[in-house]
Parts: sequence; structure tokens; C-alpha cells
Amino acid sequence: MENLISLVNKLQRACTALGDHGEESALPTLWDSLPAIAVVGGQSSGKSSVLESVVGKDFLPRGSGIVTRRPLVLQLHRIDGDREYAEFMHQPRKRYTDFAAVRKEIADETDRETGRSKQISPVPIHLSIYSPKVVNLTLIDLPGLTKVAVEGQPDSIVHDIENMVRSYIEKPNCIILAVSPANQDLATSDAIKISREVDPKGERTFGVLTKIDLMDKGTDAVDILEGRSYRLQQPWVGVVNRSQQDINKNVDMIDARRREREYFSSTPEYKHLAPRMGSEYLAKMLSKHLEQVIKSRIPGIQSLITKTIAELETELNRLGKPIANDAGGKLYTIMEICRMFDGIYKEHLDGVRPGGEKVYHVFDNQFPVAIKRLQFDKQLSMENVKKLITEADGYQPHLIAPEQGYRRLIESCIVSIRGPAEAAVDAVHAILKDLVRKAINETHELKQFPTLRVEVGNAAFESLDRMRDESKKNTLKLVDMECSYLTVDFFRKLPQDVEKGGNPSHSIFDRYNDSYLRRIGQTVLSYVNMVCATLRNSIPKSIVYCQVREAKRSLLDHFFTELGAREMKQLSKLLDEDPAVMERRTNLAKRLELYRSAQSEIDAVAWSK
Repeated sequence: MENLISLVNKLQRACTALGDHGEESALPTLWDSLPAIAVVGGQSSGKSSVLESVVGKDFLPRGSGIVTRRPLVLQLHRIDGDREYAEFMHQPRKRYTDFAAVRKEIADETDRETGRSKQISPVPIHLSIYSPKVVNLTLIDLPGLTKVAVEGQPDSIVHDIENMVRSYIEKPNCIILAVSPANQDLATSDAIKISREVDPKGERTFGVLTKIDLMDKGTDAVDILEGRSYRLQQPWVGVVNRSQQDINKNVDMIDARRREREYFSSTPEYKHLAPRMGSEYLAKMLSKHLEQVIKSRIPGIQSLITKTIAELETELNRLGKPIANDAGGKLYTIMEICRMFDGIYKEHLDGVRPGGEKVYHVFDNQFPVAIKRLQFDKQLSMENVKKLITEADGYQPHLIAPEQGYRRLIESCIVSIRGPAEAAVDAVHAILKDLVRKAINETHELKQFPTLRVEVGNAAFESLDRMRDESKKNTLKLVDMECSYLTVDFFRKLPQDVEKGGNPSHSIFDRYNDSYLRRIGQTVLSYVNMVCATLRNSIPKSIVYCQVREAKRSLLDHFFTELGAREMKQLSKLLDEDPAVMERRTNLAKRLELYRSAQSEIDAVAWSK
């Protein structure tokens, strides 16, 4: 089971390396799910002495005021042999065999993070101690709770420390080691007060009573140690730490532990409790309890890891792949993103995605309605027909029929169709541009690169503009063709007039009677309607051929041609990813690596059992 604690130690170090140390994070956090033992106590409660007794080494900074200003994650590793050494996570290649140097490095590393002020920081220091004299155990030493800010500290320091302590101990996976001095009233203990608030039933709180040997004569701590004064689900443990005089004289920890054992075994009040008192017993009990808690949490941790891996993979896929460093890789990335955009655009036109049906609406509704609004019957009013017919006769009336007049009337009507034809071209152009915007928004890869997004959009719009101009030219040609050549068969099939109508001796304005002029107007209207029916079919074909088909076939061809001539610097500019996205992808990738590694480690431990 010892490898379970080692496993959690590994995961905690990996989490801290990624900046995940229990603080609020937008990223999924593994730290909060890992069982840990947090050491809580007021200033001068003997918290540091308890930790040193458990380790058997004098290694923690000491002094007045707030000495512990950053959480210290202390990981103890039991090893074979006589070697004893320490390693800091921020100095992975350096081993400390002098524990006075360890004390100095803790103080120096604290100052590096907080400056030489008395500020505190939630970023933990990771210290691993390897020794044959320790048990496998992980403890988190937190800043001592205080009631007053000292000189050089902000007034908020009291609340800041309390909030930091709470951020650790309020988590359900945290085991609380509440350190209280026996020579003070337990009711005023800072550790017990805050522990009771976050763990009211005392299910995950271990009470540690220090300074038992300093109690007033005639008093003892038996009621507390036996759980009568303040009951916890977990047992109370009493410890006797070195005195300040012992510390000043550098009394050996081995001697200090021996004296501690002798105190409990020789003091009548505590003799019956001696087997479960002292720092050695405390370390073994905590190690065993931590192993049991880790074992019970393994299924939940496995479930969290599996779920988080899936979430991280999804998020990484959404953010896209990292950018290639070489020109060829950058060009390939740009081309692939453009192809994705082009594919989505075609899906809109082909009906796989919505939007393409609006083009048909132009042909089936807008264009015919626009032609109807031309009101040819008003253009072919009796007065207008008479005017054009008589003008077409010139100085000499037509002998057979007013052919030139017919032509002018027909042309004047057909030319007006140019307006609806142009409007249809423009309407389809607007739809195609709108689909470009939709396709750009739906191409997730383009969101990764703002400059490329703009350039692709501009290139697509420029292509559509060229297609619109070509379409307009060809569509108007269809109208002009109808003006330039009239269908002869239509007129040959018309019933022939026996007489021209009118009297040649009359004035030029009275040559054609009303019935004849009316018949001319009806004939012209019939022909124009026939032309409109033809154009209603041919103009949509022209628009589709010149605009829709070309948009599907070669929307970004010009952009691709121009892209091939760009230099490395210009390609890099197109792939100017948002730095925040790049940083997030890097963090997610590292975190994913952590979770996959954790999954492998946990699976290996589970299978070995």
C-alpha cells in the first residue's frame, strides 16, 4: 500500500508544476481530488515542532511573527540504507544533505515568491525528504492563524491567512491535523475553531495537543486526550516537543523522541495512554490513515481522470492543432483550413446546411414578381402605341404594316427587363456573400487565426464580386439578344389583316384607327410575355452558371494562386494566433499529459493489487 502514497506524491508534484495547487482555475483540477493532510494551528502553537518531530530533523525556519508564508507540501519517503537527503521540486537536480541548508532554502524560496515583505502566497513549496527513519506520508504545512497584523503586514493578513487555510481544509478529501497547545484553553484554539467550522462532525480532523509538559502544576490534558473535553471521530494525540533551550542547544531529534517516550511512560496521568502518544505514533497513525483514505478514493479519482481526459481532448480539438514552424507546414495548414471553409460553403449551397434555398427563392419568387411589376400593359397604352407607331412611319406611312413601330414597342418593353435581371444577379450575390460569412463562422479552425479569417473572407468576397460582374454582363446579354432578334414565326402565325385600317387621306395622326392600334398593343404584349417566359428560364441558368457554379468551383482559386508566392514572414502573419489561445493550448496539453500519466500510474497500482 506504500506505493499509493508515493503515487499521490507524484501527482501532487505534477499538479504544482502545472500551476494547479488547489486555487480556482478555469481548467479541471486533479489536486482537489487527491487526499492530503493539512497541518493547521495558531502562531506559536508548536506546529513547526510537531512537523520536525515527525521527520526527525531540524529543518523549518523559525522566528517571531509569521514565519510560514507559503504552504509547504512535505513529502516523506521511507528508503533503505543510511542515506538521508532532501529535494525541492524547484531544484530537481540538487540534493540537500545539510538540513540547515534546507531551512535556508525554504526561507529564500518564500522570499522569491513574496519578496522580503511579510506578504503570503498560495503557491506551495514542494519538499521531499528521503530517509530510513520516516514513514511514507504527505503533510501540508499552512501559515499559522493569527489575530493581529504585525508591522510590515497589511491589515488584511489575518483574513488572507484564514482564507488560504480554508481553501485547503474545506475540501472533503483533506485530512485536518489541528495543532493546539495544552497550556491554553481549548475553547480559544484557532485550529479547533476553524476545523469545527469546516468539519463540524469531526470526521476528518485529528487533534494534536502540544506543550503538555508546560501545563500548570496540578492540571493535565487527560480529558482532552481521551476525547471527553472535545470529541472527534479520530483520536487525539499528545506530543512533547523540544523546548526553546533544547533547540538553542541543537539537541538531537533522536534524543528528543526518547525523552518524549519517557515523559509519557513515566508520568502517572499519561502512563495508560503512552502507547498512542508521541510524534512517532502520530506519524505512523497518519500514514496508515492516509493510505486507507487514498485507497477508498482511488475509484473516484479514476472516474475524474477518465472524464477530464475526454474533456481536455475535446477542448484541444476545438482549439485546433499547434502551428507548424516551417513555411511548408504553415502553407499546408492554411490550405487545409481553406479547404474546410470551402467544404462548409458548398454544403450550404447544396442543402446539407441551410441557406442555399434562398437562391431558388430569388428565381421562383423575387425575379418573376419584379417582371410583373413592370406593367407592360401601361407601356402599351393606346396613346403610347399610337405615338411610337406614327413616329416609326416617318415621312411616309408603311404600305403593308408598321414593322418599325412593332420593333420599337417590343424593344422598349424588353429593355425594361434589364432592371429585374440585374436585381436578380445582385440578390444572388448578396446571398452568396451571406453564406461566406456563415461558413467562416462555422469553420472553427478560422477562429484560431483572426488575420487568416479576414483574408479568406476578403478573398471570397472579391471572387464573388468578379463572378457577379461576369454574371451581370452575360445576363444582360440575354436580354439584349431578345431585343436584337425577334422571333419571326410568332408574327407569321398571327392572323393577317384584310385591310390596314384607317384612311390614307387623313392626317398622319389619324392613319390607324383605335381597334388596329389596340390589336398592335395586344400583339406586342403577347410577344413580350413570350420573351419574359423565356428569360424567366434562361436568366436563372445564366446566374447559376456564372455565380453559383463558379462559387462552388473556384471561390478561393485566386487566393490560392497568390498564397503560393508569399514569403515565410507573410505566411506567419496569416497564422497570428491569439497568444491567449496558444497559452491555453499549451496548458491543456500539459494537463492532458499529466492526467494520462496519472491514469497509467493509478492503473499500474490497481493492477498490482
